[in-house]
Amino acid sequence: MKLAEAINVTPSPRQLAWQQLGFYGFIHFGMNTMTDREWGDGTEDPALFAPTGLDEAAADRAVAAMQAAHMRGLILTCKHHDGFCLWPTKTTTHSVAASPWQNGHGDVVRLFADACARHQMQFGVYLSPWDRNAAVYGQGKAYDDLYVAQLTELLSNYGPLFEIWLDGANGEGPNGKHQVYDWDRYYQVMRTLQPNAVIAVSGPDVRWIGNEAGHIRPSEWSVVPAALREAERVAALSQQSDDAAFSRQFKSTDDDLGSRDALADYDGPLVWYPAEVDTSIRPGWFFHEAQDTQVRSGEALFDLYCKAVGGNAALLLNVPLDRCGRFGAADQAALVAVGQKIIQLTDTDVSGAAVVAATSAVAPFAITGGASEAPAATMGDAGETLALQSAWEAAPDDATPTVTLTWAQPVCVNTLILREAISRGQRVEAFSVMALQADGWHALTRATTIGNCRILRFEEVETTALKITFTGFRAAPTLAEVRVARLEGVEARV
Repeated sequence: MKLAEAINVTPSPRQLAWQQLGFYGFIHFGMNTMTDREWGDGTEDPALFAPTGLDEAAADRAVAAMQAAHMRGLILTCKHHDGFCLWPTKTTTHSVAASPWQNGHGDVVRLFADACARHQMQFGVYLSPWDRNAAVYGQGKAYDDLYVAQLTELLSNYGPLFEIWLDGANGEGPNGKHQVYDWDRYYQVMRTLQPNAVIAVSGPDVRWIGNEAGHIRPSEWSVVPAALREAERVAALSQQSDDAAFSRQFKSTDDDLGSRDALADYDGPLVWYPAEVDTSIRPGWFFHEAQDTQVRSGEALFDLYCKAVGGNAALLLNVPLDRCGRFGAADQAALVAVGQKIIQLTDTDVSGAAVVAATSAVAPFAITGGASEAPAATMGDAGETLALQSAWEAAPDDATPTVTLTWAQPVCVNTLILREAISRGQRVEAFSVMALQADGWHALTRATTIGNCRILRFEEVETTALKITFTGFRAAPTLAEVRVARLEGVEARV
């Protein structure tokens, strides 16, 4: 039975470590920044690359701004489709080494890799397989050799990477150059040189959510048909034109990838293939001064965070650098604003340990319920984290597993954060939440999947207890974390 197989599919160690990050940043920067384009054609003069304000201090400021947003990693576009390399590669003259920036001795990748190391931020790289400058593009192995050489440079010289991002875009069209990428060869190089890095989008570890608008499914499953790993490797499904509107379009991809119904007639293998939401703080991916008034606000970013990270996906938010090598003023303000919101939901120092951490931003509470229940424990000061046991798990014969949070005095809450112990798989299919009031229990909210994280926002309620009842599951439900909060200005998002 396919469901029995799904129960036993779990993340690899690299996937599990990646999922703890939750929220990290993209920096699109390069020749397109200088030419005010989204897609360059590869004929640009390297002399155009002259970010006068980009140096070690500027890189530190950019990384610090992303940390202020509560991001835990950064991915840099080391080479976009125009083929211009932001490091002094030996594979082409179309790079920073041929530019006037730092007299041809600069290395943008080094600047950001080192800045991330100084700030204890994870670092990742984006290397576009599509290269509009390379003369050997479209010649099969000759281009694969060049691409592997570039990969080898990036993966060997800039320290540990947490993610390697492979863009699926290919806009050559029917009359353009036809290059069949040797993905398996690329993956082998990545696994050899950076075994702990996940390979994303056109890769086997992390799945594209299916759009660049920040839209997510109401029920996001990490256990999906293995065939989805091939989807972004097919050029016909990739972005085909230089169109900034692509980042705001919804795709016609299936809304149901892993439910019982979706798997009912599927007879192939299943894999752990979690989703990543990639979107930009601006309509385009590269910096365009004309879009300065179209920057997403901190409130909009927080809503996106709650839907993406709180919907069992990672959030990769692009914040482009301007021609000087700095973030725009509106972008920086939005990063600070979203960080202030997120800090209310989660500690800045999050351990990867699978423990039930019951934390209240409003008052101490006790947690009870479950086969592996620890003695009821009262929380200490607000914000303190209490480890009850390695993970809560319902009794295997419990038809209606329930976890109850209780307070000694009434409290006001409007946000609930849940995490499954995903090292044991994704099991929860449906659950409801009720609040205890003077006249009894009242329905508060309900949802389907949890996975790595589910954030539920609801109308503020004063209560002395919350009850989480699991109404659908594939195996005994687990919880790695339960957290409640009262956030100012939070609207119900059921």
